Amino acid sequence: MVRMVLTDLDHTLLRQDGSISEASLDVIAACRSKGIKLAIATARYWIGAERYIRLLKPDYEITTDGTLIHAEDGCIYSKAFSIEDTNRIVRSVKARMPGTEISVAHGKTVFWNSKHIAESERLYKAVYNDYSRDLEVGANKIAAILSDEQMAQEIADEIGCKLQCYRGENMYAFLPKDSGKIQAIEALSEQSGIVISDIVAFGDDKNDIDMLTMCGRGVAVANAIPEVLAVADEITASNDEDGVAEWMRKNCLS
Repeated sequence: MVRMVLTDLDHTLLRQDGSISEASLDVIAACRSKGIKLAIATARYWIGAERYIRLLKPDYEITTDGTLIHAEDGCIYSKAFSIEDTNRIVRSVKARMPGTEISVAHGKTVFWNSKHIAESERLYKAVYNDYSRDLEVGANKIAAILSDEQMAQEIADEIGCKLQCYRGENMYAFLPKDSGKIQAIEALSEQSGIVISDIVAFGDDKNDIDMLTMCGRGVAVANAIPEVLAVADEITASNDEDGVAEWMRKNCLS
């Protein structure tokens, strides 16, 4: 029994051009009219996912790599670094790669040292910060452009935190040790009253593997990386072929 659809955004629900087709929106609306809840689970910061949140109006929003859950504009779950560890990570990144881009998320607020905030499709609402002074808040997530994964891993080991890598990017994220999509989904199940076995999850990348394997049904889009295809219970059409909506149409509306 499917009581909740939980889907990643990039390369999964979203087409390669970042759009969601009208056909997908129609299927999602039809499923929700039958009482099926909709949740997104994305590595994006909340402000980076905001335009899709406004379009989809999901019941729950897992963002910032599973460190935050919002529902009806309220935060119902948050995992964050201490203020001390937040500043240790920022200083460590700056020491290894002076001048590199660093973004720090605290709830819906994102600090960023980029000089091109206004031009960013995802982070145009970010707050400029050059990190010349310590931050006074604990971060849910810190992301930085680094030369390679080894450097990122050294920083993570130094702090004792979780490292997240992304498909085809040299952006690395540092997360609290006990955070991620697994912990967020457990919290979501408790908050919603929907058991995990009644959730179907869709994804494409490494950070979706745990989500797909823990939920009642884990579905990979055809364009997923091999590691995700290998663990999925099912494979649906690609993101450009509206694979998420196609699975929902066949399995929730038939």
